[in-house]
Amino acid sequence: MEQNFASLAAVHLPSICRLLASACCPDKDLLVLVSRLGGRDRMSLWKMQGSKTWEVDVGTDDKSSEQIVGLAWSPDGQSIAVVHEPPRVTLHSVQDGHEERSLLVSTPSEVTRHITNVWWFRTEKTVSVKAIPDIFKRNGLIPGTSHSILRTLPLLDSLQEESQQHTATDLFAFQGSQTRSNPKSSLPDVIKRWPTLSSDPIVASMGSPVKQLDPSNGHLDVADDANLDSILVITDDAGHIHCFLDGSYHLGPISVGPNLLIPSLFKHPKRPIFIVHRQEANGGESRTDLPPIYVHLPMLEDRQIRDMARVSSSSRELVWYCMRVVKDMRAVWFGSESLSGARELGPKWIRALEKRQREQFGQQEATAILDLTCLLLTGRASEALLDFLGSSEQMSERGIQKWETSVTEAIVKLRDFSEKRVAPACQRLHLILEEVLGWSHLPQYASFQLVTKDVETCIELTGRAIFIASWLAAIARRELSRFKEFIMWLRSETAAVNPPSDFHPQIRHDTLEVNNYFMSGLVVSSIDKWFMGPVPQFNPQEFGIVNGDAGLRAATEHARTAAGQTKWQLTTTQNELNHLDRNLDALVQEIAFRCQRVFEGAAGATSRSALVSVGRHSIASQATPARPTPQSNQPITIRERIILGENEDEEFAQYLAMHIPAAPVNRIFLCLARVRFGGTTTSQLPLSVGIALLEGLLPAEQEGAGPVHLEVLDAEFFDDSSVVIVYRIPGQPGKAFIATVGYSELDYQELGPAEYVKAPSREDLMQRAMELWEQGQLASIPMPIKGRRELAHGGSGPVSLALNGRAGRRVACVLDGQGTNMETLDLEGDAEQEGDE
Repeated sequence: MEQNFASLAAVHLPSICRLLASACCPDKDLLVLVSRLGGRDRMSLWKMQGSKTWEVDVGTDDKSSEQIVGLAWSPDGQSIAVVHEPPRVTLHSVQDGHEERSLLVSTPSEVTRHITNVWWFRTEKTVSVKAIPDIFKRNGLIPGTSHSILRTLPLLDSLQEESQQHTATDLFAFQGSQTRSNPKSSLPDVIKRWPTLSSDPIVASMGSPVKQLDPSNGHLDVADDANLDSILVITDDAGHIHCFLDGSYHLGPISVGPNLLIPSLFKHPKRPIFIVHRQEANGGESRTDLPPIYVHLPMLEDRQIRDMARVSSSSRELVWYCMRVVKDMRAVWFGSESLSGARELGPKWIRALEKRQREQFGQQEATAILDLTCLLLTGRASEALLDFLGSSEQMSERGIQKWETSVTEAIVKLRDFSEKRVAPACQRLHLILEEVLGWSHLPQYASFQLVTKDVETCIELTGRAIFIASWLAAIARRELSRFKEFIMWLRSETAAVNPPSDFHPQIRHDTLEVNNYFMSGLVVSSIDKWFMGPVPQFNPQEFGIVNGDAGLRAATEHARTAAGQTKWQLTTTQNELNHLDRNLDALVQEIAFRCQRVFEGAAGATSRSALVSVGRHSIASQATPARPTPQSNQPITIRERIILGENEDEEFAQYLAMHIPAAPVNRIFLCLARVRFGGTTTSQLPLSVGIALLEGLLPAEQEGAGPVHLEVLDAEFFDDSSVVIVYRIPGQPGKAFIATVGYSELDYQELGPAEYVKAPSREDLMQRAMELWEQGQLASIPMPIKGRRELAHGGSGPVSLALNGRAGRRVACVLDGQGTNMETLDLEGDAEQEGDE
């Protein structure tokens, strides 16, 4: 038999795998296989030539029964959207398979029950040539906006993501196709639920951590802007469509009907219009509407939604930056599970002194602070203190040096982080929120439902955080100064207990500062309040700060009054501030909660403004009882392909391939339908419906021989002219074939309106075609096979088929029924080219 296609690879897989219909990468010679080991799904990336690039575990520890049910490739080919069951959607990098982020898919009323399908659509961009070029390269930014100002500011220091921390296995294992496990995500719930575009810290005026890529993968393509304006679409079994701008920014759920499935969905390549087909299941039988409904998202045609997405993303980056910085500050001061805090060193030293007073010197009541104060003021030490300074291990030069280094580094880190990270990040957030506050007053942003009072509250909290961070920096400076004086005094007293031969005591410390450290620093530090207590509620104006909203005239009068006070005040009064709450950690958490709520409500504007045009005929109203398919309990498999006209408002053709597993008189059919519709602007009945019935017959292999019957195992649309089928020939066990069948040049028998109006669903249309064939009104034709090839592994049972019909790729991947043998084929190459290779 003539071999019309070239085989790229025939691989025997080490474990049982599954092949999804969308496994082939659109623009790279890559494909994804799914296996299961130890109750958890694994995803592996393979080259079309048969070599495995990487393999990762995609399940979570708390969901051992989790399974992969679908995937979609990003337009730039750098990310893979993976749908899990129970419902979860994750984005994985094509470089090494690590989880980039997890998408939240839920409705306002209830959590999504099951995710049914996933698509990732590219948006074709119209290139417009302007008379005056953009010599300033603003990249779509409007001068004077918050982002145009942020791009002129210095970048904040970058922070290492916890997911980027390498383990010993990552550092020392052989690089290649080893199995990796995804680290647990440590994102708090408020950050997970925050609508955001792909992470880009540079836009938020933050330094970006350097990402180290594995060059052994061999496909380090430079990322392009193909993902820009792309739409990731996820559907569930509750009749909701979830759209994600650029594959990450959730635009909110769109309902097309309660408890309906969406088996097929197509997006217009240049306009935000979706052609949707609904499906309803009654008594185990599924029915899919023949006429589609159109979902139009008009907000995606303007720039407001992207501006809001950028603002939301930058705000999330800044808030998450502040949360991580404050978390590091708290850990370095109070300690964490893996780090001892510097704050505990002082109380630990006091407890050791008090223990010696009680156990070795018999004091009923420990008086460590009293003895230290007495030594500071009089120079006379108690016996217990004298013994502690002279013989304690903590009083060695090494112990004092460790104490000094730990506390100094911690206080310096608190000072620098609050002054150089938290305060500048909050200032940038304040700038963004001021722009959002302006939007809340503009009528063109009314669809975002921005509540002015809520935005003002976020601005007020952010301004308070700037003040508290600056306040912490000042307190840290004072604490550090007092601690240095205390260490200086401690060293001198320790040296006086065991003086060397040339020792001459010199007073270098400040007695008052050392005493102040005894009272507020050694046991109870004033810095503790920045990480303890409720959310601060004070007003910065209580400290004499001029209200920035008072106006220029009031500020000028205040400055003139201050300049006119030439008499020096001999005594000054200081406000008592100990009663004020100043918990910076709780304040940042409150800012995150309130800002997330504002931006989450704004992100749903696209779904709230969606225009859903429902057809005049529904499934429930005109559906007829399904006709059972004899000798088979398998569901009817329906494939589709939509071909648009030259102009966006012209008619488009929808081709349906309905594979009938078993039919009367044991004859196999592949029913093809061509349904023409008007433009994509209105919902209406089909303009025409044509049917062609392909019978499972092959031309005679030899002259004089009769027709050869075949068993179609699977069928998928390949391009605008061909369908790829996989079939076996009865009587030839262990053999399977792949072939291309032309469908665009077939003669479709047109049905009258009375015919397809009575068949409002795709399944009814297939049944009507069989009725016409049985009545002799529709003739069947043998399979018009254009080319075919025998597969290396025929096997038995069903097969899985994945295709890539894009120009320049045009490959097919077939997995046998056992899931252990895979073959990839080049559907443009022939056997001669295969032999030359």
